[in-house]
Amino acid sequence: MKKDSKKGEIKVLGIDLAKQSFQLHGVDESARSVLRKKLDRKKMSEFIAQLPPCVIGVEACGGAHHWARVFKQFGHEVKIMAPQFVKPYVKSNKNDAVDAEAICEAVQRPTMRFVPEKSIEQQDIQSVHRIRSQLVARRTAQSNQIRGLLMEYGIIIPQGIGYVRKQLPWILEDGENGLSDLFRELLNELYEELVHLDERVAVLERKLQRLSEQNEDCQRLLTIPGIGLLSATAMVAAIGDISAFKNGRELAAWLGLVPKQHSTGGKTTLLGISKRGDSYLRTLLIHGGRSVVRFAHKYQDYRNRWIHVIEQRRGKNISAVAVANKNARIVWALLTHKTTYRTTVEA
Repeated sequence: MKKDSKKGEIKVLGIDLAKQSFQLHGVDESARSVLRKKLDRKKMSEFIAQLPPCVIGVEACGGAHHWARVFKQFGHEVKIMAPQFVKPYVKSNKNDAVDAEAICEAVQRPTMRFVPEKSIEQQDIQSVHRIRSQLVARRTAQSNQIRGLLMEYGIIIPQGIGYVRKQLPWILEDGENGLSDLFRELLNELYEELVHLDERVAVLERKLQRLSEQNEDCQRLLTIPGIGLLSATAMVAAIGDISAFKNGRELAAWLGLVPKQHSTGGKTTLLGISKRGDSYLRTLLIHGGRSVVRFAHKYQDYRNRWIHVIEQRRGKNISAVAVANKNARIVWALLTHKTTYRTTVEA
């Protein structure tokens, strides 16, 4: 009788990632547990490099894409899963060992959905977006603080950062507005910081512009009405491998742009959009859709007539979400077929 040399060999490995401590749970081809081990960060790469090629499952978290690239260098197949899809497989009380076992169990499910792995270039673009988003939030807070402080002195600036930029230099130069020297000095410092934030945001946007010019997929997405520089670069950075999505609706659902369902007994009940996935991407797409809706009545092609009908029937907000949903599906089509957007003149 031939001896089974693969018995006890790890075929599927679940890893509970952390900053310094990693819990591993491995099973063989008959789904029998053959490994339960805890490793620190220094020994992690060395241990995985010595394993025969296997399937490694991890949760999507900080460092997941880094470790996926490291493990693939050693010949392993790495699959990243959203934490909410792993949670149902957690048995009893939660701890690192139980989490690793749940990850190992979940990654073996044939219907499991996996997160597309990101390259270093994609993570670079995402980093630019995250830094820019934080700077914009700080700039908005700075503007609101300036308006709030001036209101205490009886000086009102209308809402909007553009009014602050325009009126603040004039307020600083006006010697008859009753502001003290101390407060005028403080106000000038706030204004200089606001200008500095504007300059930093502009620098990051120029970086995104250069990155988009070097990326063919970004140039394809820029041909879609309602997709601008921020939306195109953020989409390319977030999606990763477009083949991970079977169709455009899956991409739209991943972005949280499809209706939630509460259906039973054959009766379909659709609710508002699910708002799952990346809220930053969804916000950019909806803002882009809102800009398209605003000018749809000026054009007579098929797409704009469709938008105008929805706007008349459901209002501007719902029509903006509908455009965002359609744009997400168009993004899938363009990235899948490597083509550019073409306007349909007739129905």
